[in-house]
Amino acid sequence: MAVSLSSAFFTVSTSSSSSSTLNTTRNFHRKITCFNLEKPFSYNPFSSSSSSCSSWHQLVSSPSRKLYQVQATVLKENEEKVVVEETFKSKSFPDNEEKENTGDPLESSSPGTLERWAIKVEQTVNIALTDSVIKILDVLYHDRDYPRFYVLETIARVPYFAFMSVLHMYESFGWWRRADYLKVHFAESWNEMHHLLIMEELGGNAWWFDRFLAQHIAVFYYFMTAFMYLLSPRMAYHFSECVESHAFSTYDKFIKQEGDNLKNLPAPEIAVKYYTEGDLYLFDEFQTARPPKSRRPKIENLYDVFINIRDDEAEHCKTMKACQTHGSLRSPHTYTEDSLEDDSGCAVDQPDCIGIVDCVKKSASPLQVKSK
Repeated sequence: MAVSLSSAFFTVSTSSSSSSTLNTTRNFHRKITCFNLEKPFSYNPFSSSSSSCSSWHQLVSSPSRKLYQVQATVLKENEEKVVVEETFKSKSFPDNEEKENTGDPLESSSPGTLERWAIKVEQTVNIALTDSVIKILDVLYHDRDYPRFYVLETIARVPYFAFMSVLHMYESFGWWRRADYLKVHFAESWNEMHHLLIMEELGGNAWWFDRFLAQHIAVFYYFMTAFMYLLSPRMAYHFSECVESHAFSTYDKFIKQEGDNLKNLPAPEIAVKYYTEGDLYLFDEFQTARPPKSRRPKIENLYDVFINIRDDEAEHCKTMKACQTHGSLRSPHTYTEDSLEDDSGCAVDQPDCIGIVDCVKKSASPLQVKSK
């Protein structure tokens, strides 16, 4: 602690004489605060690099603190505009400390010209597919909100099952094994399933036509997503990001239009149980851009329910954006206080591949055992 304080004081004392006293004091306090946030054995999944201190402050700092720019990830009911896509810095995790990566595949690891064109083509196709589906839903559900939400939630949980299916196949062949991906994707499907249960309790599935349409689209969507994930996980994750972004926009528009009426309606029982009761481990698990237990919703009426569903979709967008950078996804519960301790023994390098073609090509490579 003394060494860090001395270093901080030395940095302040050697600054140029033209710097103002106010700026010098702020720089000094910023260094002291960063040191306290990075003390050993305190959970902070965003503190692996020097730049992570500012990211951590953006998530947990008090709004009254003037030294830092605070961006709240818990969406407040009085906000006029909510930003869905926040920068996800995968370098904040131990395996990526040396990588300057913002979570955007177009900016990661300086991809070549061919890869950049591939990314643009993938995203163009995804946006075209999403816009086509949105236009169809706008025609069928122009003035029927709850049935539209039921269809959206029936479809929204399908990609995560498709992702897990392909990941299990990779595990069966010994190509790829990453528990964090399976954990996070299951938590995402668990969250979307409760959104679906809420819409069913609100009567969104009352018509046979709506059930028939949603269920058959879901079956087709499963095989399409699984095939897409086999060929290009990056493309599949971006497509899911487009779907989640549309869901966010849909709920946000509904809240602004019907907010006053929703405040006078009771919350469904399933929503109260999911958001406020029992073990919230899975609720924290799908929100990879924030530390566990940092978001605990309140559910007092139907307005609060839709506010939190909208916020969930924003968190899904962040996770899907992070997944587009290969190997960057980490469970919020992976790095706990115990995992920071130095463990002895040896580790087995798992074959790491992108898509089925790469997995087949690397499957013949022998596993290497390294000592720590």
